[in-house]
Amino acid sequence: MFLPEHDSRGPLAMGETLTTWSPSCNGSVRVELSGHRTTSDSGALLLREALDSSGVIEALEDNLVDPRHPLRIRHSLASQLRTLEGFDFSAQPAVDPGQIRELACGRWIANGDALLLLGPPGVGKSHLAVALGREAVKAGYSVLFTTATALITQLVQAYANGALEERLRHFAKPKLLIIDELGYLPLEPGAANLFFQLVTRRYERGSLLVTSNRAVSEWGEVFGDAVVATAILVRLLHHSHVITIRGDSYRLRAKRKAGLIKPDTNHHHEQVVR
Repeated sequence: MFLPEHDSRGPLAMGETLTTWSPSCNGSVRVELSGHRTTSDSGALLLREALDSSGVIEALEDNLVDPRHPLRIRHSLASQLRTLEGFDFSAQPAVDPGQIRELACGRWIANGDALLLLGPPGVGKSHLAVALGREAVKAGYSVLFTTATALITQLVQAYANGALEERLRHFAKPKLLIIDELGYLPLEPGAANLFFQLVTRRYERGSLLVTSNRAVSEWGEVFGDAVVATAILVRLLHHSHVITIRGDSYRLRAKRKAGLIKPDTNHHHEQVVR
């Protein structure tokens, strides 16, 4: 799905200035410090909690700063990093780099807005979600990542155990909650009502970033309840940014470049070369 990245810099030396993809954020809440970065303890805690429960974006921890050692950054997962520097904007012309730079400033998070990244599998939605999450952490925001299926599973289990309120508080706590892959897998019964409760809890208080392979017009089918899906979208879209990515999958592009896929001119689709 994502372009491979390589980082040969190794661990930073004490006092070395860390250079990153730095958007121009006039009036932004983000503060850049030469020689070191800090992040809130709550942000680090919530991200590490997400990393423990999901292997999808374990690389996020590579960009966290240990509060006890502000200049110590681990690079053990450098090859898996998903950053804004590593996103191939030329391969996805539907994505406006200027808009992404503006989002990286974090004003939408400060305002409690929602961000929807929509498009078919493999076009970079999760890459952008992770990268923007990293930028939010660097700006000092608390961030929690989860997949849609993991989120719903936890809420369903909490409801069955009489602990729904505690789980809702847990997912309402971070300033930014990233929900990845909504619509890829069937959701459990009751998912619509539980998701609605979470969205309502966070509405105009905390930001949501949702990635989905389904257009918002199809969310009634995704949730199995058109009425509740509409109520969810009313709240999400009230203060929102919607980016629809169209284009080829990174995986397919890489296979095509390697000659593993060739066009089938007779049937107008692609064949895997064996």
